[in-house]
Amino acid sequence: MIHRKILGNGLKIVLEPITTVRSVAVGIWIKTGSRHENNEENGISHFIEHMLFKGTSNYSPKQIAEAFDSIGGEINAFTSKEYTCLYAKVLDSHIDFALNILTDMLFDSTFLQEELDREKKVIMEEINMTEDTPDDIIHDYLAEVAYTSHPLANPILGSKANIQLLSRDKLMQYYHHHYTAENIVVSVAGNVSAGYLDQLSARFSDVPSGKVQDEIKKPVFHPGNLKKSKDTEQAHLCLGFEGVGITDKNIYSFMLVNNVLGGSMSSRLFQEIREKYGMAYSIYSYHSSFIDTGMLTIYAGTSPNQLDDVQQLINQTLLELKKDGITEKEFQNSKEQLKGLYLLSLESTNSRMSRNARNELLLEKHPTMDDVIDEIDQMKMDQVAQVIDQFAIDKGASTVITSK
Repeated sequence: MIHRKILGNGLKIVLEPITTVRSVAVGIWIKTGSRHENNEENGISHFIEHMLFKGTSNYSPKQIAEAFDSIGGEINAFTSKEYTCLYAKVLDSHIDFALNILTDMLFDSTFLQEELDREKKVIMEEINMTEDTPDDIIHDYLAEVAYTSHPLANPILGSKANIQLLSRDKLMQYYHHHYTAENIVVSVAGNVSAGYLDQLSARFSDVPSGKVQDEIKKPVFHPGNLKKSKDTEQAHLCLGFEGVGITDKNIYSFMLVNNVLGGSMSSRLFQEIREKYGMAYSIYSYHSSFIDTGMLTIYAGTSPNQLDDVQQLINQTLLELKKDGITEKEFQNSKEQLKGLYLLSLESTNSRMSRNARNELLLEKHPTMDDVIDEIDQMKMDQVAQVIDQFAIDKGASTVITSK
């Protein structure tokens, strides 16, 4: 059972006791990511995430790392388009210890200038690494084409120019604006009692309040094309089509369509392009959902001399899907795959903690696992047909990376 509480300062806590394990996962989620940045700020959310590990009033960067190693625990963080997360997974006996350090990192980081200057170099290398990985960077290029001037078009890491110009004052201004109680969800899942909610409440009750007034606009999806040249052995292709947001009533139908198209080994694209013709090792599709929009992406990596043929096969597969829909066998198999993937993904305390946090942060409700399974079970073929009918395959965005 999930227990939730909204504190007087607006901070939200979600707790899920799981008595069959000996671990606890705790995450502090902040509703800020690259989507909440303007062009000059792009990359600042991710930079702050890095700086949380660079020392507090009580711990040096090395002491933070050693603290979790000393208890056999894990600590990490990540930044996405719509949120930032600082999390840890530890044995149940070390939950208080972990929370002490996490809260210190989040609310008492020193953001020393010397650490900021050093971390700029680290993030520059992270950007270099991404740019040297064409099957990674091409997804950023696709967002740039599809969302043009909207913040969703910007990369999470930001640009080198922005990172170089980032000052401590600008960093702190953004931090104090977004890292407020109303913008934070604390999620805990694992071997803790429901009564631990009171201890969490006491620990986070003093977080400063302050409602973020940032205006979030739904993006317009733009068809378009972008071609880049890099020193690479393969040609890389990404196609993007407008999808649906996480609150859309057709979200599961869209996920099913994606599964049939390229979301599994039995999918049409995998079977046609890899298994039948052997034209690609990596060929897949996935659906990204944001709060108000989404994108279905198809990726393929192939030899440059096969690029046109692969693209033609993808287009042919899309046209056949649009014209004929899916079969009853594909419908039933994909429903079972969706249920299996969903349930198997929730077998760790980390995944439970993350699911609960995202639901609280973006949906402000917590459907049970049975609710989700029932919704998938009750899906009808005509619902899927309607989604396919609305699927605008003639209005896609595309990016290609080829050798110089």
